[in-house]
Amino acid sequence: MSLQQLKLDLSKLGSKSKAKLLSGFFKTGKGEYGEGDIFIGVTVPNTRKIAIKYKDLSLKDIEYLLSSKIHEERLCALLILVHLYEKHSEKREEIFNFYLKNTKYVNNWDLVDLSSHHIIGDYLLNKNRSELYRLANSNNLWEKRIAVISTFNFIRNKDFSDSIKLSELLLQEKHDLMHKAVGWMLREIGKRDINVLKSFLAKHYKIMPRTMLRYSIEKFPESERKKYLKGEI
Repeated sequence: MSLQQLKLDLSKLGSKSKAKLLSGFFKTGKGEYGEGDIFIGVTVPNTRKIAIKYKDLSLKDIEYLLSSKIHEERLCALLILVHLYEKHSEKREEIFNFYLKNTKYVNNWDLVDLSSHHIIGDYLLNKNRSELYRLANSNNLWEKRIAVISTFNFIRNKDFSDSIKLSELLLQEKHDLMHKAVGWMLREIGKRDINVLKSFLAKHYKIMPRTMLRYSIEKFPESERKKYLKGEI
């Protein structure tokens, strides 16, 4: 199965109307976070089908596909990479390093969210996590998001310490996409241990960006949410 055949199969599933919709949704206009990204209008489920069909693609071909200007081709490359990581334990270190080497192509929130915790988060689960702090201190929005979303794997294993530390480190980030990412991870912590989340909120809720706070308390009873939003806790 050739790389060109993969690209052809993917393009056949595209839709001009869907591409226009996705271009707006992922903010591809001038000055927006996804400026210049090109969509061909393939849904995520259909992209997954192509990824499974070409699941044995070589890392060399994955790297070529990942450098594509077409968003769905980059997503397909990452989905194949996740599959390779999960199925081939002997290749995990190589895939982890490959991912870090190619973060410049993991450059929209869906690309980060559908790949980082499966690879970066899983690999670092029982290892030194200093790499996450390097990413969090990057000037690149997507590397910062990779750092935070990678901790989803830790959270699922009831390990919250790095998620909390990164949330504190990124508390004053300006971009809305970081507010959402941090708030989402805090909410996931709260699902597993509400006391950890409330301890974080007690220290920071009055200075947290509004979106971050809203995301983190989304599962709270309405009356309690209102008190946090009014600063009355």
